[in-house]
Amino acid sequence: MPRKHPTHAQLPVLPLYIYIYAHTQARTHSSTHPFKSQFAFSGFRLDTHLGVLYTRVRSWGVMAPAAAFWVDSSMGTVCVMDASGQLGSALVHRLLQRGYTVHAAVDNHGDELYEERQWGKYGEKLRVFHSDPLDYGSIIPALKGCCALFYSFEPPSDYPTYDEYMGELEVRAAHNVLEACAQTPTIDKVVFTSSAAAVIWKDSQQRSNNGVEDDDDVRVDERNWSDINFCKKFKLWHGVWKTVAEKTAWALAKDRGVNMVSINGGLLMRPDLSIKDPYLLGAAEMFKNGVFVTVDLPFLVDAHICVFEDSCSYGRYLCFNRIINSSKDIVKLATMLLPPTSDDDASGLEEDEKSCSVYQQRISNHKLNKLMLHFDSDYNAAAAAAAPVYSQQ
Repeated sequence: MPRKHPTHAQLPVLPLYIYIYAHTQARTHSSTHPFKSQFAFSGFRLDTHLGVLYTRVRSWGVMAPAAAFWVDSSMGTVCVMDASGQLGSALVHRLLQRGYTVHAAVDNHGDELYEERQWGKYGEKLRVFHSDPLDYGSIIPALKGCCALFYSFEPPSDYPTYDEYMGELEVRAAHNVLEACAQTPTIDKVVFTSSAAAVIWKDSQQRSNNGVEDDDDVRVDERNWSDINFCKKFKLWHGVWKTVAEKTAWALAKDRGVNMVSINGGLLMRPDLSIKDPYLLGAAEMFKNGVFVTVDLPFLVDAHICVFEDSCSYGRYLCFNRIINSSKDIVKLATMLLPPTSDDDASGLEEDEKSCSVYQQRISNHKLNKLMLHFDSDYNAAAAAAAPVYSQQ
């Protein structure tokens, strides 16, 4: 009898078939509970049977449609916390546009944002919750029924200084949020917003004693972690606490079995950006080391949605679409942050711009660029034209 090949309609049930097949085999070969740590059963190894199944699937000569690897936005309910910040509100807007039902988790004053008429058109697709990440009990209601959480920490507007106290609050908040996700059975994925400041700071970025740099040693990507002791030594508090908060989240996610990915964004370019932004502490060193990166809000939003919708996403993703590594770039940023107050200041900036010194780029976002290559976004085409992707090694 000729072998029957599965139809495309049958392909989506393959994961369920794998589960049933493994479960049956485990119960056949073991009198104990079928599922043990690392999927190693008594008298049965799941990977062996999956290898047999994989061979069979390959012999059929068919593959599941590419769309099967992406989330169906018309079916999902997701939570955005803190939805009152610039990133959070932009995420809420884009997710609603893509067809998701959104739980917007805001602080005590954030609901004022969602009273505006522009949100009324979404009706029941948008629900607003009062959630304080420092109050574990207030997080659970916002997560109920959601398949994913987009989480970002927004410092209180009445406490602009990013110091040790604020850093400890961020760490506590990260712990509470990941614990709440672990206790919510419907949560399949957490997209955790971190910072490039948790990646870029380390001793190896400094020049060696003989003044020669080893390119392999100083190349930075998401596999790197900022050196906490190095950050403390030079009082880079933003780098310290972003690193501690993200490591706290990762440790809890791994311990509780939470599927998490992180977005480590560069300096967020926004209208209210000021010289007091904590990310800018150490800007001169970032510039000279070739790791001073920025990101536009639409690109940052797309990156978050992309890593959520793509089931192949994993780990950390450095996110930026511009790098400041020339005197021309730094003058533009300085002009935006500190407009010249006199003609002398203006002429000084012009002279710096004309000098046009350039430092080698030593940071890569290749992992994210590769993931977003086929992401459906109106922003990608415009961004590519305005800010070409820098070459990656």
